Amino acid sequence: MTAAGLSPNTLSYKVSSDRASERLLFLNKLDYDRPIEFSLSERGGPAVPLGGLKRGFFLSFEGIEGCGKTTQLKGLARRLKALGYLVVETREPGGVPISEQIRTLLLDPKNRGMDARCELLLYLASRAQHLADKVRPALEKGAVVLCDRFADATMAYQGYGRGLGQGPVAALNRFATAGLSPDLVILLDVPVSVGLSRKRKVGGLDRLDREHASFHEAVRRGYLRIARQNPRRVRAVDGAATEDDVARAIDRIVQSRLRARKSGLTRVERHAV
Repeated sequence: MTAAGLSPNTLSYKVSSDRASERLLFLNKLDYDRPIEFSLSERGGPAVPLGGLKRGFFLSFEGIEGCGKTTQLKGLARRLKALGYLVVETREPGGVPISEQIRTLLLDPKNRGMDARCELLLYLASRAQHLADKVRPALEKGAVVLCDRFADATMAYQGYGRGLGQGPVAALNRFATAGLSPDLVILLDVPVSVGLSRKRKVGGLDRLDREHASFHEAVRRGYLRIARQNPRRVRAVDGAATEDDVARAIDRIVQSRLRARKSGLTRVERHAV
C-alpha cells in the first residue's frame, strides 16, 4: 500500500516551558497534560529543563498486549523511509543499552513478585536514559521518532492497572521526561480477549503478559480514558480490523498531522539513523 500525501517538510517549533517552582506540586491534584514544575537547585543540583526548542516529530504507539502496535510501527516506518523521511524506530522499556537491561528486569517472568512502586520507578528510569541517549538526539536531527510505547503506557499500566493513581504517575512521568511529550499518539484498541489470544499464539509470554485478565481490562480502560481526555494528542484506531485497514487508518491520521505543520522534517535519500 502507499502513503500518498506524506510529503516531507521542514519542522521546527517550540515546546511550552514554565518557570520551575520551589517544590513539587500536590501530586494527586496535577493535571496530566500540564508540565510538572519543580527545581533541584535548592539542593545543589541543576534545575530540570522544562521544554525548549525541539525539532523532529515524535509519535508513540500504544495499546494493550497483542494490539498489533509493533507490526504497525514497523510498517509506518517503512512507508515514511520510502518517502525520504529520516526515521528512528525505538521502544520502551528499552531502546538503548542501559534501558534494555532494565527491560529485562521488568519483563522477566521470574520477577512476578515485583512491587508496583518498584515497577513504576524502573520504567521511569529506563525512560530517562532512553530520552537522553536516543530520542532527544534524534529529534534534534529533525527525525521522525516512532516509539513502541511511551509515557501513556505508564499511566495506563501503573496508574490504572496497578492502581497507583493518576496524580503520582503523571508527576513522576513529567520528571522523567523533563516535559517532553509525543506530538501524536496512536492507540490501537482491541478487546482483551483478542489481544491475549494473539500473544498466546506467538508464545514466549513475559511477566506482564501473564497477568490476570482483570489487570489487562483495567489497562485498556485506562488507555481509553486517556484518549477521551486528550482527543487531539491521542488518536484511537480499531486494532481488531485487518492489518491493511489499520495501516490505512494510521496513514490518514499521520498525513493530517504532518500537513498541519508549517515547517518540515529532515529529509534523507536512502537511509535513516
